[in-house]
Amino acid sequence: MAADLVCIGEPMLEFNQQPQLPDGRILYQQGFGGDTANVAVAAARQGIKTAYVSAVGRDPAGEALIALWAEEGVDASHIRRSDSHPTGLYFVNHGPEGHSFSYLRSGSAATTLAPADIPEKTIAAARIVFASGISLAISASAADAVFHAFAIARQNGVAIALDTNYRPSLWAPRRAAALIHAAIGEADIAMPGMDDALALTGLSDPDAVLDFYLALGPGLVLLKMGVKGVYLGTPEMRLRIPPFPVAAVDATGAGDTFCGATMARLLLGDTPEDAAHYGAAAAAISTTGYGAIAPIPRTPEIWAAMAMRNR
Repeated sequence: MAADLVCIGEPMLEFNQQPQLPDGRILYQQGFGGDTANVAVAAARQGIKTAYVSAVGRDPAGEALIALWAEEGVDASHIRRSDSHPTGLYFVNHGPEGHSFSYLRSGSAATTLAPADIPEKTIAAARIVFASGISLAISASAADAVFHAFAIARQNGVAIALDTNYRPSLWAPRRAAALIHAAIGEADIAMPGMDDALALTGLSDPDAVLDFYLALGPGLVLLKMGVKGVYLGTPEMRLRIPPFPVAAVDATGAGDTFCGATMARLLLGDTPEDAAHYGAAAAAISTTGYGAIAPIPRTPEIWAAMAMRNR
């Protein structure tokens, strides 16, 4: 069965800091993450046929991820298993300034992703192919794989979407800007974050950011602005999508949830405005639990929350 959405990138095992115990001990809850992996699950939980392209180690973390995708209905048949490279992992810590990440990904299986790993027939049969700045950053061969997938998509009329997801620890801003903006030049949908845009373009005005990314070629730009909501732009119009109010505890995978849920609704025929409202609600709900994937909501929960707010 062909996948409507194909995501390419780096899955990881997650250890998320929990509230401190009375005796001062800090515990970490095991979960799953990796930006594009989060997007794949978020879309699958909205009923979209989704496939994931990556590599994991032949280790307990890799086995756990394979089991997760089977449970979530994400096609993992294009995941390469590596005997010589481990599955990456990361820790999430929480403090007064929000959450922070510590990664153990050097030499991971996902960094060995290469153009030969791209399932060309699956890409050609999809409706959207999605990658991120992290997909491009983890290695030169992974970046080549993403651009190869985008070329196959373009040749077959498949839409391309990219989330900037810039991580300063992975590469310098000038190199990041060059590759991320080259990829957005191939994309139909761009999903930059406001902090990313400032680092990559030097622009701090949201309208200037929309101008910049629309000029690269996408027909739809969804500028993620965190607690300020989303700014939607097309060549014809601009619209502010307000934040969806919740009592947030952990925003680890909120942006990824937005991307996955929004693309799911676009695939189901929603207008960009309606899809972005839905994605914003999904992202907000995901912040009410700990971890990147565990709290991603499903369709009934999102509709119920949106209906309650609109009363």
